[in-house]
Amino acid sequence: MRRAAITMAVAVTLLMVGNAHAEPGEGAPGTVVRNEALPEQPWVAGTGTARRVTYWTRTSDNRSVLSTGAVFTPAGTPPSGGWPVMSWEHGTVGTGDECAPSTVGRSKRDLDYLATWMKQGYAVVATDYIGLGTPEPHAYLDGRAEAHAAIDMVRAARAVDESLSSKWVAIGQSQGGGAAVFTASLATKYAPELDYRGAVATGPASNVVETVALVGPGTPAIKSLHLTVYLTYVMNGLKAARPDFDRDSYLTPLGKQLTTAAETQCFASMAARAEGISVDQLFSRPLSDGDFVSTARPVLDVPVTGYDRPLFIGQGTNDLDVPAPLTAKLVADLELNSVRPEVHVYPGKDHSGTMDASLPDSIPFVARLFA
Repeated sequence: MRRAAITMAVAVTLLMVGNAHAEPGEGAPGTVVRNEALPEQPWVAGTGTARRVTYWTRTSDNRSVLSTGAVFTPAGTPPSGGWPVMSWEHGTVGTGDECAPSTVGRSKRDLDYLATWMKQGYAVVATDYIGLGTPEPHAYLDGRAEAHAAIDMVRAARAVDESLSSKWVAIGQSQGGGAAVFTASLATKYAPELDYRGAVATGPASNVVETVALVGPGTPAIKSLHLTVYLTYVMNGLKAARPDFDRDSYLTPLGKQLTTAAETQCFASMAARAEGISVDQLFSRPLSDGDFVSTARPVLDVPVTGYDRPLFIGQGTNDLDVPAPLTAKLVADLELNSVRPEVHVYPGKDHSGTMDASLPDSIPFVARLFA
């Protein structure tokens, strides 16, 4: 009740400031409640104008909530029909409000990558996801919620910038790669008025439940900063998506301390805090026990059906964050369901390196989608 009251208060406040509207249909997916200029510091190179918007979207259980994001429109004259749109779904930054890319900015890796796409003549619209900068908690890896936010970001962007086309693609890395695959599975059904063309996913998070269900107090003492931090975000994200999930029943006192810290701290500070802590130290019982698996599957499992547009998947062989066997299983599961993604494997590339390595393949792939 308290969170619902806070959400309503913030929504009402937003409707009273900036360029907010108060129109019939308020709360419909993609409806903008705030539209403001984005300071130039976090701009993607090649941007002509940039806006930060707050808009309505839907959680995975179909509740109407707020999200934020940025609209980057290229400098110059748009082509006939408007700028084709690329909806960017970012990788893991954290789950606290201060981690929202539209306010804190983006890594050089992401800025350079997005600038490459902008040079190809695409407008970039970039959701922060639900809960990064808005009252809801961020349901990390809740793919349907992330997909809704990315699709509704296109709707919101077109509402504030008439130079944008209805033609669009989804593109994402890591957390956002998994989100882009979710987006690909439901885009045409969720927003039939838009002209969705396809998706690009690199290092896509998938098979999360199968992987983390192996973890518990008896797990070998794996000291991986990234894995430890990811697990705190997974536990928090599942609690955010399904509040009845008894997260703390799986955690040691140290695990509770870290997951509590992860609610507000961004990735770099969480990695520093997790220094020297192995994954087994987080858990008091195996995640295979109790209701973790049954609760997590509907939230975290990437769909293997519903794809009606081309899908590109890029994977590095040296990726330690999303290991190649997980993506291989995702591809196999898709193909067993008659889905044929265009798959590219990049020898020797790690999680971040796959992004740039994929561009010689993904750029012509996307160009064909708009041909």
